[in-house]
Amino acid sequence: MKTYYRPRFLILLVIIIVAIAIVFKPKNIGKPYTPYFDLLNKELKKNTIGRPVVIIDLDLLDSNIAVLKSHIKPPKYYRVVDKSLPSLGLIDYIFSKTGTNKVMCFHQPFLNLWVAHKPDVDLLLGKPMPLSALETFYAQLPDSTSFNPAKQIQWLIDSKERLLQYQDFAHQKNTHLQLNVEIDVGLHRGGVTKTEQLIEMLSVINSDSSHLSFSGFMGYDAHVPEVFFPLGSPQGAYKNVLKYYNEFFVAGKKAFPEMFNKPLTLNGAGSKTYQMYDSDTLLNDLASGSSLLLPSDFDLATLTGHRPAVFIATPVLKKSTGIKIPFLEFLAPLMQWWNPNLQETYFIYGGRWKAKHHNPEGLSSNALYGFSSNQEIVNGSAKTNLSVDDFIFLRPTQSEAVMLEFGNILLVRNHKVVGNWEVFE
Repeated sequence: MKTYYRPRFLILLVIIIVAIAIVFKPKNIGKPYTPYFDLLNKELKKNTIGRPVVIIDLDLLDSNIAVLKSHIKPPKYYRVVDKSLPSLGLIDYIFSKTGTNKVMCFHQPFLNLWVAHKPDVDLLLGKPMPLSALETFYAQLPDSTSFNPAKQIQWLIDSKERLLQYQDFAHQKNTHLQLNVEIDVGLHRGGVTKTEQLIEMLSVINSDSSHLSFSGFMGYDAHVPEVFFPLGSPQGAYKNVLKYYNEFFVAGKKAFPEMFNKPLTLNGAGSKTYQMYDSDTLLNDLASGSSLLLPSDFDLATLTGHRPAVFIATPVLKKSTGIKIPFLEFLAPLMQWWNPNLQETYFIYGGRWKAKHHNPEGLSSNALYGFSSNQEIVNGSAKTNLSVDDFIFLRPTQSEAVMLEFGNILLVRNHKVVGNWEVFE
């Protein structure tokens, strides 16, 4: 009986396996260039761009700036985040379009760069700096400059310990420091967590007015759009941010009313959340950077109206039909049958970036072959219709690190190359 049923069982097993393979067989998702990227590919080839480049579309950047300006209106101020837009040319362009001179700075060398480049800049530190960074900044400050650090820089402090370090420095240098207090509004990445801590720090500042002054608060809220049901909602998290912020403001003003009877920088938000502050009346200084370029990590419902304006373009160096994995060459026909998106193999110039394949659609890096920052393997179906020297377009997942990897930023307007901007060194 066992011998009789075994062939039937094996036939049934094969049928089940084939059925499963057919049901779960990947669909061909490859497509040729969209018209926009077809024109961009031709323009890059026409301009003999033979290497990976970061591209900013000025038309799309203008559109994003217009959206931002429609949300950040007086009496609120817009503050440019320099780490997310790491180019003086780019930020100068944004200055001209928005009318701001306010920068949130995240890197000591950038501080000194701003002093030389734009002496009228208004600087707020985006993170608490080690004392050595403060010392280096002043050591590199030129003797002849109209920039006044005592009035144009707000140093961020997150603890009494850091405050005392800065105070000691101010005494040694006989200088004055403006101090902005980082408050924890729910992100839990540092900052003052209790009003008692705040009062203690304000007391130190208040007792040393010849060297220190309180300039406001900074409360970052990047956690707000990340919350999900049943843990909460973005709108609920946003309301808690305002609640925490207001508690610190009220407590500080009650303890030291004279310190609050002057214009203060009440900074908050970020690219992911700035649109949520339209009706808020407490915060007056909103920071944003990535929203103007919209890398893929910022594809969020909280950024209504923004469009991707930055891309990586890299040329195809080699092309071959099919997919061959070292030591698994015998599986190539099966792999191509199973997944039509492995019909073509492209080796590109560079790779391993913090980026996602964008156009033509249906391309992907091959984890089985392995990743490379020299010649990444990219697979797609025949429908992608790429040739050697054509460009593959990717969207960076973020802007701050990725844009520094490529040298000058290539600028396009109406699908034409119109110039370039240098990135920060």
